[in-house]
Amino acid sequence: MLLIGSIFTAIGLEEFLVPNQIIDGGIVGISIMASHLTGMPLSLFLVLLNLPFLYLGYTQIGKTFAISTVFSILSLSYWVSIFHPITEVTRDLFLSATFGGIVVGIGVGIIIRYGGSLDGTEIVAILLGKKSGFSIGEIVMFFNLFILGSAGFVFSWDKAMYSLVAYFIAFKVIDITIEGLDESKGILIVTEAPDEIADALMARLGRGVTIFHGEGGYSGESKKILYSVITRLEIAKLKTIVQEKDETAFVTVTDVHDVMGGRVKKKSIH
Repeated sequence: MLLIGSIFTAIGLEEFLVPNQIIDGGIVGISIMASHLTGMPLSLFLVLLNLPFLYLGYTQIGKTFAISTVFSILSLSYWVSIFHPITEVTRDLFLSATFGGIVVGIGVGIIIRYGGSLDGTEIVAILLGKKSGFSIGEIVMFFNLFILGSAGFVFSWDKAMYSLVAYFIAFKVIDITIEGLDESKGILIVTEAPDEIADALMARLGRGVTIFHGEGGYSGESKKILYSVITRLEIAKLKTIVQEKDETAFVTVTDVHDVMGGRVKKKSIH
């Protein structure tokens, strides 16, 4: 899967972004600009600029992550050199930014999903995220705003703006690739009608429900708290069910990034 992800990323870069002077974020973006300024191969910079970060990842994060990342970067470097001589798909900047962002997002998403990385800035973000109040995504975004902005000086400001479009598209596609279109949501319900709502969720959505026993912080009354995992497409139906059974129910919805075991998949309802 790391190999497949690197092939997708190489296609997105060499057939859409690089020929049209549109860059991606992180070390890949810096490598594209360095290759343009020096005339040296992009594949060379992808390896060289990531070396210090790979050592940092090996010492601070773990051997398995570092090995997967080294394989992904070397594979990307190889496939970039393979796809480089092939004529680009389109010269239209908007189409290049859009489809380049989609293809790169799929590739990077596959690599991240299977334990690898293509970018040294992600390694730095992981380490800084442990010591600061910022999330990894926020730190990466901070780095990339400077990198994407610098494209305006190296290429042109319209290319920098198209690079920003490609980056945001790729960023969103990465999330979809990692989490899937059928993204899961964790539901917590505090209600006066727990049994009725639990029965309705199991009967109408086919979802398993776990009941916790809690106590109201203000009233001191014993309460049953329901927990279930549904897809984001079922949120509206869940809200309708809860409103029908208890209009005063307290409901929270949180993202669930990974699920295994239990009755998460829908059962057959006849």
